[in-house]
Amino acid sequence: MTGAPQGPIDATRVPRFAGPATFARLPRADEVERVDVAVVGVPFDTGVSYRPGARFGPAHVRASSKLLRPYNPALDVSPFAELQVADAGDIAVNPFDIGAAIATLEAAAREFAASGTRLLTIGGDHTIALPLLRAVAAEHGPVAVVHFDAHLDTWDTYFGEPYTHGTPFRRASEEGLLDPTRCLHVGIRGPLYGPDDLREDGVLGFQVVHSDDYQDATVASVVERMRRRLGTGPVYVSVDIDVLDPAHAPGTGTPEAGGLTSRELLNTLRGLVGLNVVGADIVEVAPAYDHAELTGIAAAHVGYELLSVLARNRRDGIPA
Repeated sequence: MTGAPQGPIDATRVPRFAGPATFARLPRADEVERVDVAVVGVPFDTGVSYRPGARFGPAHVRASSKLLRPYNPALDVSPFAELQVADAGDIAVNPFDIGAAIATLEAAAREFAASGTRLLTIGGDHTIALPLLRAVAAEHGPVAVVHFDAHLDTWDTYFGEPYTHGTPFRRASEEGLLDPTRCLHVGIRGPLYGPDDLREDGVLGFQVVHSDDYQDATVASVVERMRRRLGTGPVYVSVDIDVLDPAHAPGTGTPEAGGLTSRELLNTLRGLVGLNVVGADIVEVAPAYDHAELTGIAAAHVGYELLSVLARNRRDGIPA
């Protein structure tokens, strides 16, 4: 590693509403000598089952990230000083062929991994988690997944199709990408198709923290349970923005009442410090249904907390 990381544009010199249209106004990947963590967009929503529009999520989250600042007091870290974070633009995938899109994204993610770069990926719909997990598992072996979502996303098919935003973690489990002793859903709520949904989900290797568990317990106790489940070894973090209540994130394709607050989600993510986080995604931001950038701002802060976790881990010598 050579040279100090290049951080965001200085907001005391260039106003927030100007400057580059990158995540947190960070440098582009082609402007720096190395990239420890790349923020990449995947503008893809061919796998959605209800409201489309997440293909516009990456640009919206970037636009909503302009107010992010260099120091995170909650974790006592300056993420952009500890790591060279850069915006690597979008991975363009086929909007008409899900199989081709999955293959393109997997190949791109493997290329980043081969160069030693970890990914914070902004979707796009949740279909993209499968090829990202393929790339991560190719490097690290089966990983633990902590999946923040209103929905299980372990259904078998939709309309007979195996690759959708509601199926990625079933496919990942079937393909041996997951450590079935360490995976966890957080924030699950709402109606299901039947009791078998939860039973089958358990067979695939997941335990569940329901949204209502935050009502009955403290965030600290939820974090303790999460850390106990994830244990040691590589962890992949997947955040569907609909884990938040629609009051906090209306701009998403399949909203469910009764979700987490943004404060609960951010504090839970901070609980990942010290775990071997090897990659993450933020998905299902659909700006057509957003207003006042509520959803985009929430997603931008989720990304910032995840980058801060990676930075704290780097500073504290946690292997990745």
